Amino acid sequence: MEILYSDEHIAVCVKPVGLDSQQGVPDALTEALGGTFFPVHRLDQNVGGLMVFARSKSAAAALSRAVQEGTMVKEYVAMVHGAPPAQGDWEDLLWKDSRQNKVYVVKRMRGGVKKARLEFRRLTQGETSLVRVRLHTGRSHQIRVQFSSRGYPLVGDHKYGARDSSPAPMLYSCCLRFPFRGKAMCFSHLPPWAQLTQEPNASATSL
Repeated sequence: MEILYSDEHIAVCVKPVGLDSQQGVPDALTEALGGTFFPVHRLDQNVGGLMVFARSKSAAAALSRAVQEGTMVKEYVAMVHGAPPAQGDWEDLLWKDSRQNKVYVVKRMRGGVKKARLEFRRLTQGETSLVRVRLHTGRSHQIRVQFSSRGYPLVGDHKYGARDSSPAPMLYSCCLRFPFRGKAMCFSHLPPWAQLTQEPNASATSL
């Protein structure tokens, strides 16, 4: 597992597809770096990309506060079937069926329904298109459901309508930005299928 950054407070790594983000990744970090690691956000097991983990309870509290206050910015790249608009700002109501572990777009607010919002821009266009997405809310399966509900299922996302041979959804956490201990932390990493332009892998600059 690739570790992009670590200090006594946090560690930023590239989660591999297939590794559980709440237990498997902290265990792998402990094996590599020693100590204890606290998850403050999650990625689906079949999704890879950037994650930040706290190395103390105080760091976990600070990162969790950034998530709650919306100052932790999370961006993703995804390969979708079809050609969505050049850019968009989508808001939906999502309801999760926990028994099926599946999420649906619904038309009205009721028990268990949550608001979901994302912005995106299309980077390439064709039978499949590459999009870059910024999440404003962190709902379960949010990107997958919001694109699928509009006729653009993610390549490899067989749960939400894809009919292709890719083994897993082509979705990747490519950018994390958050304030921490007086610095603006920014980390970027792209999978091979999305490397249209090169971006710096990691940086930390003063606020």
